[in-house]
Amino acid sequence: MPVIEQVVILVMDSAGVGALPDAHLYGDEGSNTLGNLSRAVGGLSLPTLGSLGLGSIIPIAGVPPSATPLACYGKMAEQSPGKDTTTGHWEIAGIKLERPFPTYPHGFPPAVIQALTERIGTPVLGNKPASGTEIIAELGAEHMRTGYPIVYTSADSVLQIAAHEEVIPLPRLYEICQIAREIMTGEHAVGRVIARPFIGQPGSFQRTPNRHDYSLKPPRPHLLHLLQEAGLAVQAVGKINDIFAGDGITASFPTKSNAEGMEKTLACVQQHRPGLVFTNLVEFDMLYGHRNDPQGYARALQELDDFLPRLLGALTEKDLLIITADHGCDPTTTSTDHSREYVPLLVYGPALRQGIDLGTRQTFADIAATVGEIFQIALPNGISFAAPIGAV
Repeated sequence: MPVIEQVVILVMDSAGVGALPDAHLYGDEGSNTLGNLSRAVGGLSLPTLGSLGLGSIIPIAGVPPSATPLACYGKMAEQSPGKDTTTGHWEIAGIKLERPFPTYPHGFPPAVIQALTERIGTPVLGNKPASGTEIIAELGAEHMRTGYPIVYTSADSVLQIAAHEEVIPLPRLYEICQIAREIMTGEHAVGRVIARPFIGQPGSFQRTPNRHDYSLKPPRPHLLHLLQEAGLAVQAVGKINDIFAGDGITASFPTKSNAEGMEKTLACVQQHRPGLVFTNLVEFDMLYGHRNDPQGYARALQELDDFLPRLLGALTEKDLLIITADHGCDPTTTSTDHSREYVPLLVYGPALRQGIDLGTRQTFADIAATVGEIFQIALPNGISFAAPIGAV
């Protein structure tokens, strides 16, 4: 029986695999991020993900089912209400939410905006749901003229603040977001406050990679802090540290691209430190899902697929790799928001069983339960699949 010392969780942000049974409650009937985009682009070429078993989870054009998948495979339903990044990642870590985070389909109430403007000493622009690229196109020129930050939201539980880096420098934008985070508590405790800096001139504004997320502190118990308390490493790559507000993180490696996230993940894995490497690859969602760009999404998937042989080659018999997602963001629908979807589950280790169909898991927390069982840590939610894959 192998002794697993290092687990790697790689989150393909927004790579959903089909609408959940309650998707109609979210306006997401028919969403299927990987399935729909694969047909929209005339088929994907993902030989490594295909060899692991991605095509065995759902029909994906260009990625046929493997006769002998190298990984164990399945899909997972989200048990918590919602379809946002924080909810998805928290559930992966074993947290089940009973109530969704608050959303603001009509903008934030006057009391919130008044509190924010009083604290920062300036009015704000916007205060409505909007696409991030569209609202800076709409209000960017006025922002540059007035110096007022742009406040907006989406279908998710977020308060986003956009500012031109030459009008409101990054340190000040981050300070404003921290103030907003302090305000958004209690009934207004949104999942995230997000700094959305941009550059350019009217007609050609571009968002920069300098976004920063300010999340709520997650409720305990959860996988990350329990691993840390057990003396194990919890290395966070990408926006994982932001999503968990640093709780349970022993080392954080922020990134500005998928490519950087992949390289930093590989560097962490090669250290072979007992514990967890937890990575979020954000560009699938941020650059392509929200912008309804199936071609760009397909290129990003290809980039990951090209990288994976290097990651797989770095794994030892004491390592376990889990590839999954946190929600959907179907780039082929009219919506630019996240979609309420199943997420893929691929589980691989050089010393573990191959080709086991893990079926449809009822919660993302099955990942936390599995990692917990491997490291002999008890969690209240989820059912472990460590035994079926031969990890215990």
